[in-house]
Amino acid sequence: MAATPFMLSSPALHNGAMIDKQFIYHGYGCDGANVSPPLHWSGAPAKAESFAVTVWDPDAPLRGGWWHWVLFDIRASTDSLSAGAGSASSSHAPPGSVEGTTSFRKTGYGGPCPPPGTGRHHYIFTVYALDVSHIAGANDATTGPELTALMAKHILGKTTLTGRYGNY
Repeated sequence: MAATPFMLSSPALHNGAMIDKQFIYHGYGCDGANVSPPLHWSGAPAKAESFAVTVWDPDAPLRGGWWHWVLFDIRASTDSLSAGAGSASSSHAPPGSVEGTTSFRKTGYGGPCPPPGTGRHHYIFTVYALDVSHIAGANDATTGPELTALMAKHILGKTTLTGRYGNY
């Protein structure tokens, strides 16, 4: 019998679709509500000991893109994040998880807000299944690139969901 594929879904975010205004950043000329969307994953590798979630914009006009969310050390028993889980208030994130530092230089979720004139951007929501319960060397100052380097040898699987936002 084939294993169930590792999949990421959201009732509020559909793969390839435009991201709703409530999930857009508030500031820098953007007027969204800056609420992280609800996420649900299934079919994770059986040996997963934790999960990490990132949101990355590869289209940002900066080398390495823009990191909108860095969340890790999510317990293996977790299979979803509610809307607003990326609030700067730690009471919204899953118990024991750690919010890393985004490209906004803040912890918590920072929604899409592409600079004017840069066109439509892609926002890649990724859930990583990891073979460790805690990512050694990571803390709330850890950035997206640092996190991906620290967890590189511990990834059992990953799944993505991509939303779009911006103007042509």
